[in-house]
Order: sequence, then C-alpha cells, then structure tokens
Amino acid sequence: MTGQFQPATPPRVTRPREHEMLAEHRWALVASLVLYLAVGALFVLMAFPSGEKYVQSVDDWWYDSIDVIRVGAVTALAHVLNVLGSTWVTVPIRVVTAGWLARIGRIEALTTWILTIVASEAMIWILKTAYRRERPPDGLVETTSFSFPSGHAIAGTVTAIALVIVLVPAGRRRRRWEVIAGLFAFTMGMSRVYLNAHWLSDVVAGTVLAAAFAIGIAALVHEVGDAAHRRRVERDLEEADGSK
Repeated sequence: MTGQFQPATPPRVTRPREHEMLAEHRWALVASLVLYLAVGALFVLMAFPSGEKYVQSVDDWWYDSIDVIRVGAVTALAHVLNVLGSTWVTVPIRVVTAGWLARIGRIEALTTWILTIVASEAMIWILKTAYRRERPPDGLVETTSFSFPSGHAIAGTVTAIALVIVLVPAGRRRRRWEVIAGLFAFTMGMSRVYLNAHWLSDVVAGTVLAAAFAIGIAALVHEVGDAAHRRRVERDLEEADGSK
C-alpha cells in the first residue's frame, strides 16, 4: 500500500575478510562434532576392560599382518614419514607459521593456529597419562611415553590440516591441498604402526581427534568473530540512530 510505513530491513552484517578460513563454518562445526562422536566411541571402549580387549584383538591382528609383509623399501619410507611427523619438523613449521601470521596481521588465523596447537598438545599429555597404554613390542624406532593415542598422529594431523586452513583461502582451489593434508596425516600415522611404534587404534584415535580439533577450533573462532562483528555493527547502528 502506497505511503504505508514499512520498517527498514536491517543490513546484512557479512564480515569482510582478507582470508576465508572456512566457506561454511557451521557445517564445519557439525563435521567436527561428528568426528568427536566417532572417536569418542573408541575412547569409551578403551576405558573399559572388555572394550579394550576387543580393540586389542583388532590391533594384534593388524600387528601380525604387518609383520608378515614388511619390505625394506617401505620400511625406509616409513622412517622418512616418521621424521616428518616428529617435533624436529612440526615445531619449526609451527613457529614460522605463527610468526608470519602475526607479521601480516591475520589475528583470526593466528588465534586459530595457536589454539589448535596448544589444545592438541595438552590433550596428548592428558590422554596418554589417563590411558597409560604400553607400546607394541619390537619397535623399529625409539619411543617415549605411553602409546594411546598417538602423539605423532595428533601433531602431524593438526599441523597439516590447520596449515591448510590458515594459509590457503577456502574454495575449490583449496580442495587439492585438503586432500594432500589428509593423505599426509593418514600415511604418516600409518608409518608409526608399520614401525611398531603404535598400535593401529592409537593412530586412528590420534588422527580423528586431531582432525576434529583443527576443524572445530577454526569453526569456533570463525563463529566468535562473526558474533563480535554483529555486535559492533548493531552498536554502530544504535549510535547512529541516537545521534539523529
């Protein structure tokens, strides 16, 4: 009806970004929760003797199967992957990435990067201490601390996935890097099983938990940033209306 008063439509509060970490951060949050639920089932099994016995039976079968098909060239490759997932490699990458993100002023990406690393490292210590699982026998590399979950798998997976999230903008062009990060996390983790440094379930738990961390923390940081931006826009609108 002509001349009828209609309330103004509130403006969209889309937040401008130089770097889009996640195209659909709420779907990413859902994916993270699904991963937490999946790996949580394994952690629950490992918390009870009957469940641990079942998991160990699968681990024993895998251990025996790998021992039969061990090949020199594959063992050498596993040693290389083992080094790539070690602190000798991951720590410098983490420090350099944090420094670069701070230098260029990507605060949201830097926050995601630091929170993901700190949370994952804390979780490694907490879970290993809680479960106190012994390592497989006849390991081909030197190991320290307890076995479950795999610290190598957590550190390598978190670093690979979070690196893609904070450095490569979301979109089609990032898909190949996401695949590469996933393949690296999988093969690096399995190298630890191949070298008898971990049971299969150690690596599965570590890899899935780390993926949930990397994706979930990025999604939460994104959501918190959006909420803060909405509040700023609403406050600015209220101040503008009050000055009229």
